[in-house]
Amino acid sequence: MSEVPTVPDASHPIDLSDQVASALSDNGAVSKAMPAFEARPGQRKMAEATARILVDGGMLLAEAGTGTGKTLAYLVPAILSKQQVLISTGTKNLQDQIYYKDLPALRDALDIDVRATYMKGRNNYLCLHRFAALKNEISTLPLVEQTHLEQLTQWADQTTTGDRAEIEGLPDDFSAWGDIAATSENCIGTECPEFQECYVTKMRQQALESDIVIVNHHLLCADAAVRQSAYGEVIPTCSFAIIDEAHQLEDVATQYFGVSVSNNRLEELIRDGRRLVTEALASPDSDNSCMQELSELLSGVHDGAQIFFNALALAMPEMDRARLTAELCAPLAEPGRRLIRKLEDVVDALSSLSASSEDIATFGHRAAKVYENLTFILEANEHAFVYFLERRGRGVFLRASPIDVSSIVRELLFDRMQGTVLTSATLTVDGTFEYLKSRLGLDHADALRLPSEFDYKTQSILYLPRTMPTPNTRGFTDAVTQEVRSLLQITSGRAFLLFTSYANLRAVHEQLEFTVPYPLLAQGTAPRSVLLREFKETPNAVLLATASFWQGVDVSGDTLSCVVIDKLPFASPGDPLTAARMENIEENDGNPFSDYQVPLAILALLQGLGRLLRHRSDRGVLALLDPRLRTKGYGKRFLDSIPPAPVTHKLSDVDRFFNTLETESTEP
Repeated sequence: MSEVPTVPDASHPIDLSDQVASALSDNGAVSKAMPAFEARPGQRKMAEATARILVDGGMLLAEAGTGTGKTLAYLVPAILSKQQVLISTGTKNLQDQIYYKDLPALRDALDIDVRATYMKGRNNYLCLHRFAALKNEISTLPLVEQTHLEQLTQWADQTTTGDRAEIEGLPDDFSAWGDIAATSENCIGTECPEFQECYVTKMRQQALESDIVIVNHHLLCADAAVRQSAYGEVIPTCSFAIIDEAHQLEDVATQYFGVSVSNNRLEELIRDGRRLVTEALASPDSDNSCMQELSELLSGVHDGAQIFFNALALAMPEMDRARLTAELCAPLAEPGRRLIRKLEDVVDALSSLSASSEDIATFGHRAAKVYENLTFILEANEHAFVYFLERRGRGVFLRASPIDVSSIVRELLFDRMQGTVLTSATLTVDGTFEYLKSRLGLDHADALRLPSEFDYKTQSILYLPRTMPTPNTRGFTDAVTQEVRSLLQITSGRAFLLFTSYANLRAVHEQLEFTVPYPLLAQGTAPRSVLLREFKETPNAVLLATASFWQGVDVSGDTLSCVVIDKLPFASPGDPLTAARMENIEENDGNPFSDYQVPLAILALLQGLGRLLRHRSDRGVLALLDPRLRTKGYGKRFLDSIPPAPVTHKLSDVDRFFNTLETESTEP
């Protein structure tokens, strides 16, 4: 199912950089068509560098500081190049912005009919084949799910995309969606009776015919991971790619190029298998004896999975993630071996039945994959991976994640491209790209670093209190609460309080809840999108959040005037993946702390601080409450990386900064 990549031909103009510079100039096409557009030197430099990649090929790392206008800086050359360009973003918000806002505006400005496709992961789309089967079982579902299924049925008769995001009010935890989503595990490919009408088929065909294909890093990596399979791949083969928010790529690649088995996955496999058996037994052509045998084997897997995962839950320490050690694995060895043997029996039985139907053949592939994954994890003889347990809600997961993804990313993503641009507002540490190059295997990439267009010296002030206790002491959260109260009084709320842990968030939230006169919104009380909407719509609101709000959040104007970070965002050395990567660096004669933990924390901190200024007219205070910035030698590396805002240790200076702003805003 692979296509011949699109490559430049001799008819393409060689002066693409000149076209781009002209379009983005003071009186260029973009300026004339977009009234809010401001020509920026940094934007033109990045656009011209991107144009060279789209003509000559190669790889470019482009750090474009906040306010550079990097999205237009790569979209304009992508459109003018007349190439098919794959654009991957780190967040759905940026996908939406590009597809619904930037591309339509540039179509008009450049007077070019650009064809674009917005692609999401397969699990966002309805599978018509599985949906038809589930409708026959509607009476067996819980009443609340029957109601949602009736809503789905009405929507399915009207939708042209099959994207579940179109259905308002469908809860995120609607469990039946997993039974009808067009996932690669459930797909039976070209043999499916609904293949031509399939929403994924149509999306892929549209993408093949598009100039711009917009995906996100999760789909990009998931697609690369299944590219060798018969019908898992959905992204068309492109020769040019632009990776925005590229600082997130290592984390996402780690997730998708690993292996995972969970109790939920086993339960879903068994449920689908039993459904196939029931359907087959109802058919007059069924081999009842074989189906009865398969039913018994599935019951054996069910019992074996319960014994194994119960043993796993008992052996797991009181933490969300724990590394698999010999001591931890000892009581799991025999239940694990029995479960693997039972899965192998099911795989063998399905192999002999695979000719009877495409559904059974596909189910056989799924069962074989679970068997292979579980065997791989429990044997744990591959030193390039770290093996660990994870608990999320009722789910218990066994995982194997690659310790170093650089060679995987290079082979499955970058080597397939003729030209690639990786960009973000935060790619450098200590003024160089060396950290990112080492993590993603980009030793020979060209680099371009563009400073922010914002004037941090007049738009912001950095508050570093002198009297904070160290983060590991008992009085730290009390001190954080006291500082936050004082800052909120000055800024009249309008703040993001960003924490490195839920424990600190909850402790501060409890102390603030009845002692500040501003609306408090706390992560975990509502979906992320709902919290952001409420923050934007609620005057003087204060949002308390953790990691997922440190990046990809855009709130401009007076709504957000203060960002407070409780402590430096170091990855925990007790985390299995972090520990394994630190060990790997040490084995290669590096320094795990200075070569990995500090650079990773600097990039995370810069993302958090970057929430404050999103527009040239924005103003506000950045507050870092971690005293290690002053007391530890590595603190200077953080301070040297922070945008050049005036630094103060006094709340009175912060108050004066805001009073000045208020005075200026009321002057005629």
